[in-house]
Amino acid sequence: MDETFVMTATALAAFALAVPYASRRLQLSLAKHPSLSGHARMARRVAGWVPGYAYDEAAFFGSDGAPDDVQMRRRAALQRLHDEFARRFARSLQATDAARPGISDLQFTGAYRVPFQYSRYLREHLRMPAFVREADGVTVTDLDGNDFYDLTGSYGVNVFGVDFYKECIADGHARVRDLGPVLGSYHPCVAYNVQQLRRIADMDEVSFHMSGTEAVMQAVRLARYHTGRSHLVRFTGAYHGWWGEVQPGVGNPVPEERTYTLADMSDHTLAVLARRRDIACVLINPLQALHPNSGAPADSALVDSSRRAGVDRKGYSDWLRRVADTCRANGIVLILDDVFTGFRLAIGGAQDYFGVRPDLVTYGKSLGGGLPVGVLCGRADLMRRYRDDRPVDICFARGTFNSHPYVMAAMNAFLRALETAEVRQLYDGLDERWNARAARLNTMLAEEDLPVRVANLSTIWTVCYTAPSRYNWMLQFYLRAEGLALSWVGTGRLIFSLDYDDAAFAEVASRFVAAARKMREDGWWWSNPALTDKAIRRRMLREMLTHRFSGSCR
Repeated sequence: MDETFVMTATALAAFALAVPYASRRLQLSLAKHPSLSGHARMARRVAGWVPGYAYDEAAFFGSDGAPDDVQMRRRAALQRLHDEFARRFARSLQATDAARPGISDLQFTGAYRVPFQYSRYLREHLRMPAFVREADGVTVTDLDGNDFYDLTGSYGVNVFGVDFYKECIADGHARVRDLGPVLGSYHPCVAYNVQQLRRIADMDEVSFHMSGTEAVMQAVRLARYHTGRSHLVRFTGAYHGWWGEVQPGVGNPVPEERTYTLADMSDHTLAVLARRRDIACVLINPLQALHPNSGAPADSALVDSSRRAGVDRKGYSDWLRRVADTCRANGIVLILDDVFTGFRLAIGGAQDYFGVRPDLVTYGKSLGGGLPVGVLCGRADLMRRYRDDRPVDICFARGTFNSHPYVMAAMNAFLRALETAEVRQLYDGLDERWNARAARLNTMLAEEDLPVRVANLSTIWTVCYTAPSRYNWMLQFYLRAEGLALSWVGTGRLIFSLDYDDAAFAEVASRFVAAARKMREDGWWWSNPALTDKAIRRRMLREMLTHRFSGSCR
């Protein structure tokens, strides 16, 4: 399906070159990435067309055409993992099984750890625990007393290490204990928070919200309010929260008509920004530097080995500056969504790291000192929510728990800690340290001829696979068996905290290689010359067509 889109986009590009004054509609089409992820409406149609089916036992172990002896090794391996998990994680699994019927999030994440064809059989034969009881340093401990090196990063919150955030929360609690949960008024610590955020963001004003999603929503609302324009631009694959206008296509039950999803690193996109007069704002998620024009990687989408990632810092920085210049020249508000990457790449955030100057910037995750928060910083003229000359024309935004005293106090502790020499030392040589660690792990994997590599944006890592396979998603379970804790997206996102020292990282690297070695020994990476990524995708398409029209999944 994506190959057809690429061919179509190529033809359109050739036509545009031949016709200098191509229509705005054609120009907009050219600025979309030539894949399903760049065409939200088509992606939704395809998602609605794909039939739900599950592999039986034979198809589960032999979906790649592996010979019988390899399939037997896989069967034995899955049984060993099942027995090991049942023995080592008994209490954690029992708590998970008891909680699952009442927690919809747990049902969702459990179902989408792996490609849907394999999910039902895997859930019946390999259960995954979801409970932990404590954390210490760079490890977490489950209900059975098993210690795991934490590679989840708490969805990006954990930048400096869990002990750091424990201290922020404890310090914050002590600071506002006498006030308690009094809402509406401000605790005095808010004044320091605002002062520091204005300095860090180099912005005039600040507003507080309950999540990163809410901060982005308010940024877009203000951009529309002040420009009088209707549409926002987001880039293919970028995540800006789960609300409809920034998540068109798959995952959004309502079609969004005021969003343009355009391609990263594209001159056609700059042409659209320069010509259209309905664009209020452009949203940038700096995490896309790791995988431009691709969505957040998750093992549920590991149907083959086509996942790619890698950072060209200079190239992406140049692109962002070109976007910023185009926005400024055309009255478009540039919004930097630094919710995930803020304080992880640099103390001054992604704008310092990539050298781009936004009009509005959003923060969240780590900034709350371990508690939930969203923050919007911006120019005074864009942050204003009312008009003196039209007093009824306002841009309303409030929330009951905005500026909650306990959140503000934990944030206060976080911001004060940023000023300490101990925390600032963690940023010294940050990129060089983590790039060297990624290179070291890749060398270890190459030395053993394992079909796995890692790509990183500082402490944010993605695992890529170098040989065609339909079973790459199994690696997450081998990593778990080796004592590495991953989030539900599996090997798509490994997030380290900055307090990992060389010894702790060496242990992670050793366990990672051991897990990959065992997975290869168990036959999951069997291949032959006919097993290409293209052949895998074609076989899957035939499966879907067969099941769609005959009800068979074989």
